Amino acid sequence: MGADQNLDWTAAAASALDWWQDAGVDVLVEDERFDWLAAPVARAMPQEAAPASVTAPAAAMPDTWDAFVAWRAGDAAPEAKWGGAAIAASGAAGADLLFFVDCPERGDREALMEGEVGRLFDRMLAAIGRSRADVAIASVCTRRPTTGRVPREIEQQLAEIARHHVALARPKRVLAMGDAATRALLATNVAEARGRLHALNHKNATIAEVVATHHPRFLLDRPAAKAEAWRDLLMLTGTERA
Repeated sequence: MGADQNLDWTAAAASALDWWQDAGVDVLVEDERFDWLAAPVARAMPQEAAPASVTAPAAAMPDTWDAFVAWRAGDAAPEAKWGGAAIAASGAAGADLLFFVDCPERGDREALMEGEVGRLFDRMLAAIGRSRADVAIASVCTRRPTTGRVPREIEQQLAEIARHHVALARPKRVLAMGDAATRALLATNVAEARGRLHALNHKNATIAEVVATHHPRFLLDRPAAKAEAWRDLLMLTGTERA
């Protein structure tokens, strides 16, 4: 009989990692032996999960674009003490389309979505007649988290910052790429949000329409999903077919 040859081991491993993260497992092994029967010892929390980041007041966010950009890259941002360089939002000022992702890729240095992920993203833009020169690109986290995922401990705070970013940028439409960006802007996941426009209302009385789609990273792993992403791009540009 043998093992099931149709099992998608990549998906199974990803599912297990997701479960471990939800369960609070953030270290798989340690260098030193550990006595599991010993009394618990208080241990310092990682910087990303520090309570101070959870309780930082969102009201401190600047209300003007230039001040917000400076604040986002400064010491007061939630990710300021994480490792790695901060990668700021980029693109045309006043762009009508804003693309939101979760965080910088591992190899990103100067801009969001470089490397293979960036090449696919550029092809997606070209398919709708656009380029990085005439759209805006931003991320929920300006620095890459250690786990490569938006930390749950400050997810809500980062979501408030992301929505504030959209309100100040005032794009006509936003493409939330991936679950983390979709949760930040729409408080739901891609599977639930795809297929329709969502109105994102702001305190300044402006409204942006949001479309949710798969992250290019996901599309590299699941090429069959490119057909769904194409329909999402058509919706974003207002050229979707009935």
